[in-house]
Amino acid sequence: MNNILSIITFLPLVAALVIVFFVPRKNARAAMHIATWTALADFLLSLVPLLKYDAGDGGFQFVEAYSWIPSLGVQYKLGVDGVSLLLVVLTTLLGFICMLSSWTAIKDRVKEYYAFFLMLQVGMLGVFCSLDLFLFYIFWEVMLIPMYFIIGIWGGARKLYAAMKFFLYTLFGSALMLVGIIALYLFSGEHLAERTFDVVQLHTLGSATAVWPAATWVFLAFFLGFAIKVPMFPFHTWLPDAHVEAPTAGSVILAGVLLKMGTYGFYRFALPIFPKQTVDNLWWLLSLCVVGIIYGAMVALVQKDWKKLVAYSSVSHLGITMIGLFALNLTGIKGGVLQMLNHGISTGLLFLIIGIIYERRHTRLLSEYGGLARTMPVFAVFF
Repeated sequence: MNNILSIITFLPLVAALVIVFFVPRKNARAAMHIATWTALADFLLSLVPLLKYDAGDGGFQFVEAYSWIPSLGVQYKLGVDGVSLLLVVLTTLLGFICMLSSWTAIKDRVKEYYAFFLMLQVGMLGVFCSLDLFLFYIFWEVMLIPMYFIIGIWGGARKLYAAMKFFLYTLFGSALMLVGIIALYLFSGEHLAERTFDVVQLHTLGSATAVWPAATWVFLAFFLGFAIKVPMFPFHTWLPDAHVEAPTAGSVILAGVLLKMGTYGFYRFALPIFPKQTVDNLWWLLSLCVVGIIYGAMVALVQKDWKKLVAYSSVSHLGITMIGLFALNLTGIKGGVLQMLNHGISTGLLFLIIGIIYERRHTRLLSEYGGLARTMPVFAVFF
């Protein structure tokens, strides 16, 4: 299937449009079934490139490239390497799990909820599949709006505050990254045959950016855009509020996939395009990672709310991921990618467990969880 990545990316969009335009508002069950079966189909489809990927050959595979805006050098270009392919599978797997977990958790405005969640899926998958920086940025922004509404409509008591904080932090980072993208695009025309957003061609600019006077500032623009999304210390303050107020599925997908968009951004863009700037600033980059690891762990230890505990632990764990990437050697990068995937699975499922217990105990306070094995014996065995 030559267009397998396009099918995987846009299948949730088709389902979202069907739900919006053809499913009556009162028919919540239809929306649930359409979204869930679509998510399952998307997961199964994502296994096709995983099974067919030639690890021996490596590099970008399943590439789809079409001219989109020729005057600007913009392409519709998708492709995956081993890392982005694993993140695509992780996204579709957790997306399906989130649809299932929402069946009992979401009671109001069900149609809108599943439509937003499917749109969120489109944005996340597009980020991991894009091989055009312009297209990447569009998918990056597509992700922002659905997540804002998922937190702001179906969240907890302080949902509007948490949603707005998430939105403003991410928008600020996105605006800076857009400036960096435009600057890099203009710079590419001086060293390539023409100005381009093509990621593969931009990866060849590493030696050119080493002597580019503005490279440090452009690197910082990308750094802030990705560091806020990770989030790295001290840009993490939006995360605990978002996790605490988001519905269960929102927390699962936020921890499991959205945070990985930041680490993936460093892996795909910041490190290969700005190698000299990364090395020159390595001392404070690693310092932020170490502070984040220690700070996140220490603050997590004193939390009474289970969601906040896991949120702060994520700051610590993702600091380890970033240290691996900033090690700038093959072993460190492999370890960082492995930790990225491990965190996505383990933390996503932890939030799912929190949601299951919350539905029965109606509290997230750890002090109220004593004797849980007596009331939930089967769950306790699996836990």
